[in-house]
Amino acid sequence: MSEQQHRSGFVTFVGRPNAGKSTLMNALVGEKIAITSSKPQTTRHAIRGVVHRDDAQLVIVDTPGMHKPRTLLGKRLNAVVQTTLGDVDVICLCIPADEPIGPGDRFIDQQLEGFPRARKVAVVTKTDAASKQRVAEQLLAVTELREWDAVVPLSSLRGTQLDVLVDQLVALLPEGEPLYEAATTTEEPLSVRIAELVREAALEGVRDELPHSIMVTVDDIVEREDRELVDVYANLWVERDSQKGIIIGHRGSRLREVGADARAEIERLVGKQVHLDLRVKVAKEWQGDPKQLGRFGF
Repeated sequence: MSEQQHRSGFVTFVGRPNAGKSTLMNALVGEKIAITSSKPQTTRHAIRGVVHRDDAQLVIVDTPGMHKPRTLLGKRLNAVVQTTLGDVDVICLCIPADEPIGPGDRFIDQQLEGFPRARKVAVVTKTDAASKQRVAEQLLAVTELREWDAVVPLSSLRGTQLDVLVDQLVALLPEGEPLYEAATTTEEPLSVRIAELVREAALEGVRDELPHSIMVTVDDIVEREDRELVDVYANLWVERDSQKGIIIGHRGSRLREVGADARAEIERLVGKQVHLDLRVKVAKEWQGDPKQLGRFGF
């Protein structure tokens, strides 16, 4: 195959919160790049994952879920999505097979009109959670939204039809050289990936109002010289003292659980034993404070 036929480009997944975007990205890249949770707005910045093939390189940009913002953080997350959509070659709208198409899906579909340059693909996710008849009905409903360049039903958990999606996406990319070296799966710094794994662990089992308030920063990552051990010093931020109590739990039980879950994931990432030093701190109402948002990288 001549080099001229190599294709490369950027693809993004959009959809309402919990449509399976991050799970799909991880399944395509073949490793955990983006954290996943049933809580809305789990993804907070544009994360790039790279899919390598002999004939193509697909750079997937996972974005926050589009939503009606209630805070300054929400507005800034929506701005991240808008910026990303203006820069990609293909936009995939993810719609779960097991839920009817709702106003949120239609709103996002309408937003796609503002990006005429990008090709549009509909991805019906979570086919493992719906009957064959339900999947067929959803595919019909999706095709009524607009003229798509492709429509692909799939299950990220079972790995079904992922290769079909990649084939369709590659066909829509422009010809071009690889954008990343062959070993690269993401450009996310290690500190950011570790912070996200801690946040993912903290999101499980917390009350509905708390997830948005959780932020994690990493102060330091130190490799011990005398043995195969990595020390990670991280802060788990919340907005109020009452939330601090929820995160720590009775006699520290909840925080120990979060630490153990996060440590297991971090060890998988770094390939070594990890000692995680996790502190809980309060940054008053940080979601609405421009100065604190800036400090947290938004």
